Amino acid sequence: MIEVSATDFVKNFGQYKERAQREVIAITSHGRTSGYFLSEHEYREYMLLKSQARQAYHISELPEAIIQAMASAEMNPEHDHLDQLMV
Repeated sequence: MIEVSATDFVKNFGQYKERAQREVIAITSHGRTSGYFLSEHEYREYMLLKSQARQAYHISELPEAIIQAMASAEMNPEHDHLDQLMV
């Protein structure tokens, strides 16, 4: 990955557009990274990984579909003997 200033990125966009096909480019402004320029392939990989990431919710923010799935869930009958441990 290379770092370039936002000014240099704007002035040489065509060059960096081609370079982004080979490596990710970090865009900096005033010495801090403000964003990244990457190929479509890299972006699609990122979105795939992001979609597969686990999500955690606060109980008050649970989506209705998850609440319904939890409410209708049933334990496999082969584990019924474990109920005796709870009495």
